[in-house]
Amino acid sequence: MTDRLLLVATSPRLPPGLLSAAGWEALRSGPVYAADPHSPQSRAVRAAGIEVAALPLGAQEPLGAPEPLGAPAPAAATFRELVRETGGVVVWLAGPDGDPGFVRAVGDLVARSTGVELEVVYGSWDPPGARLLDVVAVMDRLRSPGGCPWDAEQSHTSLMPYLLEEAYEAYEALELDDPEALREELGDLLLQVAFHARLAEERVADDRWSIDDVAGDLVAKLVRRHPHVFADVAVTGAAEVAANWEDIKRAEKRRTSVTAGIPMGQPALVLAATLQRKAADVVLPAGAISEAISEAISGAISAAGIGAGIGGRLWRLVAEAREVGVDPEVELRAVARAYRDAILAAEAAASTASAGQPAGQPAGQVGSEPNTPGSQNSTPKSSAVATTNPSVPEPSK
Repeated sequence: MTDRLLLVATSPRLPPGLLSAAGWEALRSGPVYAADPHSPQSRAVRAAGIEVAALPLGAQEPLGAPEPLGAPAPAAATFRELVRETGGVVVWLAGPDGDPGFVRAVGDLVARSTGVELEVVYGSWDPPGARLLDVVAVMDRLRSPGGCPWDAEQSHTSLMPYLLEEAYEAYEALELDDPEALREELGDLLLQVAFHARLAEERVADDRWSIDDVAGDLVAKLVRRHPHVFADVAVTGAAEVAANWEDIKRAEKRRTSVTAGIPMGQPALVLAATLQRKAADVVLPAGAISEAISEAISGAISAAGIGAGIGGRLWRLVAEAREVGVDPEVELRAVARAYRDAILAAEAAASTASAGQPAGQPAGQVGSEPNTPGSQNSTPKSSAVATTNPSVPEPSK
């Protein structure tokens, strides 16, 4: 008869006792042991009428550390002997981390033995999104007494620059089509969401909210604004979905103007494109009325002396971009990035030429041609604007 060693693994992110049918069946198939018989999971199993006995593990080697063959952990050897005394089946209820050192030692012992088999049974497992619970737990630990001094000093205001910075870094990862960088930067953005939500939990009672409120509001909004998915509204395509979204949003916010809710602090190019797009979305009874309003707006701008200079020309370029269906922000960023690359190439060429020039010749001068503005060897110089935050610098990611 073959002895059976059952290892029941559970997710620490789900409520104790919320186990699969296979998990409960395994726990009822023989005596159950655990390193901590008083853990929440052990208590839940005991509450279901299944006794959980203690089998201390002692110090475990970290996962991946070498362990000599022929020297399994004492707890693993004891677990193997128990199966001979208890009718051919013993069960191990793994702890929150899965007890990796013990599992490795048991596996090594079984691999070098006969008449025994090892089976892993998943009593529960992480559903999609379960690691978000870890984000909340870690953020709570960092912010709580005894956590991180830097995190403890932060406020909504002090974190504002980092929210903007992380958003730009995620945008750049998209521009570069770099999926690994995007994954990291989205994580940094998620940190900002978790951090601000954790700060909000510390507000006075009437003004307090949590990450659950943030998620709940988002879910409710998505359901309300997708009636073609969660209700019986019929749509003919994406354009109608977008129009319905704006109608529902306008009704929810009780806004009387398409300009309401547009953040005026966003970059000017994006702001101009947003204002023009919102204005184009206005639905009026007749085209003539829309044209009359457009002319009235143009007349008011001209009368105020606005739009005659560079700003006006930029505004018209944004309108031109919209007419041909391109995003002016994306287009200008692409040109700026190409210009940056050209500067880098020119600097590299100048550095290479400088390294090979005759001794005593000034750097940046090739042959007898001076490197002056307007000459063919002139290299454009880039400038950078450094922004500083008076608060303590954020630790490196």
